[in-house]
Amino acid sequence: MDYLDRLEAEAIHILREVAGQFERPALLFSGGKDSIALTRLAEKAFRPGKFPFPLVHIDTGHNFAEIIAYRDKLVASLGEKLVVRKVEDTIRARGLREPGGKYPSRNPLQTYTLLDVIEEFEFDACIGGARRDEEKARAKERIFSVRDDFGQWDPKRQRPELWNIYNGRIRKGENVRVFPISNWTELDVWNYIQREKIALPEIYFSHERQCVVLPSGQLLGLSEHLNLDDTDEIVNRRVRFRTVGDSTCTAAVESDAASVDDIIQDLLLAKVSERGATRLDDNLSETGMEDRKRNGYF
Repeated sequence: MDYLDRLEAEAIHILREVAGQFERPALLFSGGKDSIALTRLAEKAFRPGKFPFPLVHIDTGHNFAEIIAYRDKLVASLGEKLVVRKVEDTIRARGLREPGGKYPSRNPLQTYTLLDVIEEFEFDACIGGARRDEEKARAKERIFSVRDDFGQWDPKRQRPELWNIYNGRIRKGENVRVFPISNWTELDVWNYIQREKIALPEIYFSHERQCVVLPSGQLLGLSEHLNLDDTDEIVNRRVRFRTVGDSTCTAAVESDAASVDDIIQDLLLAKVSERGATRLDDNLSETGMEDRKRNGYF
């Protein structure tokens, strides 16, 4: 058994623990490589049966078109249930204010939609593709991470996790966020995608794209959702995306990597972390991710 077999076995064990311990679980599906890897793990855990949970996608309305097309194609091929809830609808229902500025990210507003869909379907466990190596707030999470009645997370009130014993006991109204690939790294995910020959959205591979040059030097794909002015520099660059978030807050990286093998070679030479290279929303403050997670964000 190699190290990928061990990671896979651990993740499958966690998914089966969720199926055994919870009545109404869900798998949060962003369309990114991590949640795509999770669906492959779910196939290995539960086929030839159906998944014991639906896939849930929080659609901000600022997604990359390639991701939505990939999501629908994958779900159709899996034959599984997909629940989509839109941030646009949450904004109208709750009277929320649209974000402003040149790069108006709806990322923080996803929290409201996520908490609403958890309440609507009474989900008691939400499986996600977060990994500890991504960001320091995610490194603080347990694999079974409890949220209170308001969906909030308190990193000081986490339960101990010994070996492979996971405690899913909760009170009514609480829910658990579950991270089966928490112990994986970005490189592990790509090695697994390579081994399993998993198809991915084209956005992950090198392609020509019109981009806006940010003051930081990062490249943001040109989008109808950006509020640009005459001072903004628009360039054509050969890029790919390391992460998949909103088009308003996810920067591309210049790359000629056209295959999974190429991407793995890129990663072996990378000197900047995955989210540090690409995510504008994480750089709003030193505790940006942790603040969002405390309020219920994934």
